[in-house]
Amino acid sequence: MSFASPTFLWFFLPAVLGLYWLLPGRCRNGLIASASLVFYIWGAGSFVLLLAASILCNYLAGLALARDRRRRTVLVAAIVAQLAVLAVWKYVAFASAQLHHVFAQVPALRIALPIGISFFTFHGLSYLIDVYRGSRAPQRSPVAFAMYIAMFPQLISGPIVRYHEIADQLAQTSRNKVDDLAAGFPRFALGLAKKVLIADSIAPIADAVFGADPATLDWRTAWIGALAYTVQIYFDFSGYSDMAIGLGRMLGLQLPENFDRPYSAVSITDFWRRWHMSLSRWFRDYLYIPLGGNQGSAGRTYRNLVIVFVLCGIWHGANWTFLAWGLYHGVLLIVERVTGLARLAPDRYVVARRAGALLFVVVGWVFFRAGTVGQAVGMLHAMAVPRLTATSTLLVDADIGRQAAVMLCAGLAVVLLPRHFAMGRLLSSGTGRLALTARYACSVLAIGYVSVLVAAGTFSPFLYYQF
Repeated sequence: MSFASPTFLWFFLPAVLGLYWLLPGRCRNGLIASASLVFYIWGAGSFVLLLAASILCNYLAGLALARDRRRRTVLVAAIVAQLAVLAVWKYVAFASAQLHHVFAQVPALRIALPIGISFFTFHGLSYLIDVYRGSRAPQRSPVAFAMYIAMFPQLISGPIVRYHEIADQLAQTSRNKVDDLAAGFPRFALGLAKKVLIADSIAPIADAVFGADPATLDWRTAWIGALAYTVQIYFDFSGYSDMAIGLGRMLGLQLPENFDRPYSAVSITDFWRRWHMSLSRWFRDYLYIPLGGNQGSAGRTYRNLVIVFVLCGIWHGANWTFLAWGLYHGVLLIVERVTGLARLAPDRYVVARRAGALLFVVVGWVFFRAGTVGQAVGMLHAMAVPRLTATSTLLVDADIGRQAAVMLCAGLAVVLLPRHFAMGRLLSSGTGRLALTARYACSVLAIGYVSVLVAAGTFSPFLYYQF
């Protein structure tokens, strides 16, 4: 069930919010947990059994970690078990396909990927590690724990909520419904508008270019496709995060921010402080720092960066393209450290550094979006070497309607805004009568217009559903 589907917008969400308002505080965690399981069953069917098993095993492992005996053994066993499940469901089919390519007698397996498995696995690992470290006590309430793992606003595509960030909120059942709804609704409306108005409008452009033979692409078409996907993935994923944060707030929960204008970054290091921030923080806290972070020699630091970003790449999917994308970013971070670019003050050479960082990010997205590494290399070749004999310009011209062209330009405009630009006090945080009226008028108009588009069937699944 997509946040941008009629079923969710017109039936599921109103029902959940209505019950949330009617039920006493002690029942709210149970409501959210139950609604989350229904939400998952709607989209994933019997895979809910895998989610339920993850919830049960992590809950019991957390209680076991509260004892003094064999805590480390329990932690290691629980982590290995979860990573093994993730590996089986997400990577075995890819591995068998590679073996089949080399040894024809090895069958190529086909295994359906449970939606959200990467996200709820990382939530479970966060819980176990936080409990083991003693930063939070184990959750005694199975209902509250199920709510944490399966919480529908962030279950499918994040933000990744580390347990210590939300543990205290799970016990606060007397949340302020009016203030939470007032704060969450505009954020949800903003995310929905990002997704349906911009990301979905631009998607046909990126699909047409990346679906073409790279050998037929001229440089203009290749760049249009790369920029279209750059805009699409940002507005799609940040739109989802806005909707998740808004939904969480309407249910009295404050989820962590996930984006901070990443295309305004002045370096790749800065980009990763702004893009998918919840994933970056997860890898920092649970992998990079335990490996030693940047506290050892330069060589150890570079090794740690490569390990983290290789794993970050393959976390996104079982494909050589994701591995190449992760390794690409890891190498760029090392280059910035070696050259000293990572230590430059943010206000030095801003225009040149922002342009350079964006260029490297766009190149990286080509690997991320392409079906194969060969296709990515062909696309990059088309972007770098003009070919007068290429004929695919007409393909893009046929797919760019007026709305798509306008939305592509509007999406690209975010690159030109100041690095710390916000929507402004009037629409984001003002509390006066004029500010509130403007904020909710914009939200209602956005929801109304988007609802018309949704009713017409112009929405598509969120990109990060596949991860």
